[in-house]
Amino acid sequence: MSDDYAPPMDPLEVIHHDHEILIVNKPSGLLSVPGRGDHLADCLLSRVQDAFPTALLIHRLDRDTSGVMVFALTPHAQRHIGLQFEKRQTKKTYVARVLGHLQPKTGTVDLPLIVDWPNRPKQMVCHETGKPAQTDWRVLKASDAESRVRMFPKTGRSHQLRVHMLALGHPILGDPFYADGPTRDDHARLMLHSEELRLRHPDGGEGVRFRAKAPF
Repeated sequence: MSDDYAPPMDPLEVIHHDHEILIVNKPSGLLSVPGRGDHLADCLLSRVQDAFPTALLIHRLDRDTSGVMVFALTPHAQRHIGLQFEKRQTKKTYVARVLGHLQPKTGTVDLPLIVDWPNRPKQMVCHETGKPAQTDWRVLKASDAESRVRMFPKTGRSHQLRVHMLALGHPILGDPFYADGPTRDDHARLMLHSEELRLRHPDGGEGVRFRAKAPF
């Protein structure tokens, strides 16, 4: 990560909170958790804990990805929802703008991923040592220049959606790691947003759904 970390100063956007959980809309450009060094200390977790001192981390989004994140407000909620993520019982939906006309309209990417060590934090496809990773996608609208895509990751690998779209030949617009030239530079941010999260509430197990509209 470069030293030019300049996180946005948007006020905390709370989508929902109750006695067990807190749902927030993370802005693009803000780390989920602190990085190494004082200059990377500002993050969503610290901002959340300023407002909700008992908040506990469950999962994270990439710095450049925006959208729905859940935090636990009790250790019970952290265990309960953490297990749902572990067992892939949560349902996540993302929206992205990608380069070019993605065809067909729906499909699945099933390509194993592993960290690209010399170029970390980048990830790469590796059929020998990669961990299984699957992403379903559906094109919402498309032109020759770009496509708007809804993605449904079945696994939660680091940079999964970004590498899977790149593997299809359609990198996500504004991606600082996996796009180059105008595809990267002509956009103010990574065009990837966590639009919806479905999980079971830790108090009673009822299914709940939280959404945040994509800002692009």
